[in-house]
Amino acid sequence: MEPELEKSTVYFDGSCPLCQAEIGYYRREDQAGALCFVDVSQPGAATPDGMTCQRAMARFHVRAHDGRVLSGAAAFVEVWSRLPNWRWAARAAALPGVLPALELGYRMFLPVRPFISGMVRRILAWRGRGQS
Repeated sequence: MEPELEKSTVYFDGSCPLCQAEIGYYRREDQAGALCFVDVSQPGAATPDGMTCQRAMARFHVRAHDGRVLSGAAAFVEVWSRLPNWRWAARAAALPGVLPALELGYRMFLPVRPFISGMVRRILAWRGRGQS
């Protein structure tokens, strides 16, 4: 039996502006240092269980503090469970039927994520030009 790991590792797509914003928020919320962040869009980045970079970027993944690799809604719940201001959401996700509903919502979001990310990139570029 492996010893329990202290931190949960969050694998995220740093090339996605939405992901960057969310991870930035989680970093600020993680006052206790319970999370480690890995940008899988970076060359040579470690991926969970040796999965391809493309697969790691396609969904949100977390290696839980106990070593389990979680994906999608379950990965978000692990993050929430490690952040004091979000533990209520992790507890709510444990109620019957909530995690499957969250996963369904996440799966519905995934196909539109590239479109939304593209819009965010264009808005940021436009705002950057206006600031010069």
